[in-house]
Amino acid sequence: MKKHSARVAPLSACNSPVLTLTKVEGDEHSRESPAPTEAQMQAGAEGGGRVNRCCWKCSVTQLKKIVWGVAMVLGVCSSWSGSTQLAKLTFKKFDAPFTLTWFATNWNFLFFPLYYLGHVFKSAEKQSPKQKYRECCRFFGDNGLTLKVFFTKAAPFGVLWTLTNYLYLHAIKKINTTDVSVLFCCNKAFVFLLSWIVLRDRFMGVRIVAAIFAIAGIVMMTYADGFHSHSVIGIALVVGSASMSALYKVLFKLLLGSAKFGEAALFLSVLAVFNVLFVTCIPVILYFTKVEYWSSFDIIPWGNLCGFSILLLTFNILLNFGIAITYPTLISLGIVLSVPVNAVVDHYTSEIVFNSVRVIAIIIIGLGFLLLLLPEEWDVWVIKLLTRLKVRKKEEIPEGNGDIASGLPNKSRRTRPSMSSFAH
Repeated sequence: MKKHSARVAPLSACNSPVLTLTKVEGDEHSRESPAPTEAQMQAGAEGGGRVNRCCWKCSVTQLKKIVWGVAMVLGVCSSWSGSTQLAKLTFKKFDAPFTLTWFATNWNFLFFPLYYLGHVFKSAEKQSPKQKYRECCRFFGDNGLTLKVFFTKAAPFGVLWTLTNYLYLHAIKKINTTDVSVLFCCNKAFVFLLSWIVLRDRFMGVRIVAAIFAIAGIVMMTYADGFHSHSVIGIALVVGSASMSALYKVLFKLLLGSAKFGEAALFLSVLAVFNVLFVTCIPVILYFTKVEYWSSFDIIPWGNLCGFSILLLTFNILLNFGIAITYPTLISLGIVLSVPVNAVVDHYTSEIVFNSVRVIAIIIIGLGFLLLLLPEEWDVWVIKLLTRLKVRKKEEIPEGNGDIASGLPNKSRRTRPSMSSFAH
């Protein structure tokens, strides 16, 4: 009686197991049945099932990211355009852009409490607020958030945060919201230029082109209104706001590096503490000097102020924590899409004139923003894609020639019997 031992090849993600038979005793050759054995069929089914489950999980994960990405795009677009339009509406009743900036920045204090609530509901290992605070404080150094760290690493960013928002809001008073929103998109080009100079980031020609588009768009936007002093001041204010935003991002990466979600939430809450302690005196001074003056506190539109602050808080939450559930590029698209939303609103609520120069400037700045969203390896991906297309074309041509060549003998073979039959 012959004895055989079965060895199964190891499983991989794409290959089914292969069953091989080796003879142990006897000199006769072993004969295998041409039909697959039950072990082969079972192992192949298991391997195929694992591959299918893996592909299904990947597709479901990507689908979820895309769905969340669409939701994030809508959320970022609506919150950013909504806060811009509500600020414009607020200034008709309450002409105090710095006070509005101070009031909205105080709402940043909610970042860390909201993050901790998410930690309590989602995390399996729950920590107390004090433990979570100490863990996130390691972001500032081994000693945590000390007084020295507060003034050297938090205070400068508090100043930049206040300047960014104040210049943006002050620009809304001078020019329409469409121009403000599209010019603020230039901050991404400024981030690239500063990162290239200060952080020595990788040079990319396409991003230089995007930066040139941004600068050209700024010049054309200024020309669209005929270089009037009112519009020039407004454009200068929003460009200054975009520059402060870019400086904030580059300095954060230079001095603090990258932050986890909890660390970012704590940092933004610390900025609110700085705002309360050291910026509160400025709105008071502006009130008594009647630079930003209101006759009675009853005329303050508290609904507009709170609505603007909530929308701005929502925008910052989606911008900082949205990457946890979707792609960062989709979140950035929400900022670009706020431009046409503001344009539609301005068309029906203001006397904006969309002349050819303004439209071209908007398109150029938007195109530059989209070019800056390209990943660093985009050129490598394009080269690989073109190479694959060339290889496929080369493979298709010989196959086509082979089919034509193989068809000729077959045709001659089919015609020969008919000729012999006629001979008979």
